[in-house]
Amino acid sequence: MIPAAFDYLAPTSVDQAVRALAEGGEDAKAMAGGQSLIPVLRMRLAAPTLVVDLSRLVELAGVYDDGDSLLVGALTTHREVLLDPLVAGHAGLLRLATGTVADAQVRNRGTFGGSLAHADPAGDLAAPALALGAVMVCEGPGGTREVPAAEFFVDHFTTALAPDELLTRVRVPKLTGWGARYEKFARVAQAWSIVGVAAAVEVVDGGVERARVALTNMGPTPLRAHGVEEALVGQPADAGAIAAAAERAAEGADPPVDADADAEYRSHLARVLTRRALAAAVEAAVESAVGA
Repeated sequence: MIPAAFDYLAPTSVDQAVRALAEGGEDAKAMAGGQSLIPVLRMRLAAPTLVVDLSRLVELAGVYDDGDSLLVGALTTHREVLLDPLVAGHAGLLRLATGTVADAQVRNRGTFGGSLAHADPAGDLAAPALALGAVMVCEGPGGTREVPAAEFFVDHFTTALAPDELLTRVRVPKLTGWGARYEKFARVAQAWSIVGVAAAVEVVDGGVERARVALTNMGPTPLRAHGVEEALVGQPADAGAIAAAAERAAEGADPPVDADADAEYRSHLARVLTRRALAAAVEAAVESAVGA
């Protein structure tokens, strides 16, 4: 289909982009890589009167060391995240999840910030951001504010961003030496997750010291699996403890019912994928400790 008519702007600074969004109001849409917005426009599921193209805001691309955290620019492409040595060394969970996003063509154009701001419940980056304790840096007419991932995702395709705000950077705490895994179950290769599990684990002296687990597509927003974390921390890093903890994966979830799966099946997948993700993350953490 052909999109409805709209005005188009390609600002060269964040200030210009914010001003354009403020003037456009709720009828304006920001576009980063366009991999989510363009299909929606073509299907006329959205009909903005103004599209603000962010692709010229080169200052919003790249990954930077910021002490205890990494700063990931919102316009950093998925491919750049995958190849970045800082991400590989300090945020392995993010790299693993990014590798499951769509296909190479989409990863070359799609952006880290665009995916998070789109807030698709089946998207693969929101749960890792939640598990890692990421903080979203947002800029609007009133200045800059930081929103924790736990508060950023509000509902289906809805975030804490105001209509005149941009997600400019994401602060990702370093989990150096942790083991990580992202397990995703999809109907076909390169498809959206029916269920996904993001897990990061720190193992010390054969026991689980800390654990972070978050779920994809088990509700309208990514879900932190606190029951799993509580059951695993302080336990031996072995198969029995992992299996017991994984049984709590669906606690507090509100799984959607659609053509791909019902709630019961999604809950089953959450438990199975959590067990797999934790086992792989623990193995990676042990290997990291041995190699340190």
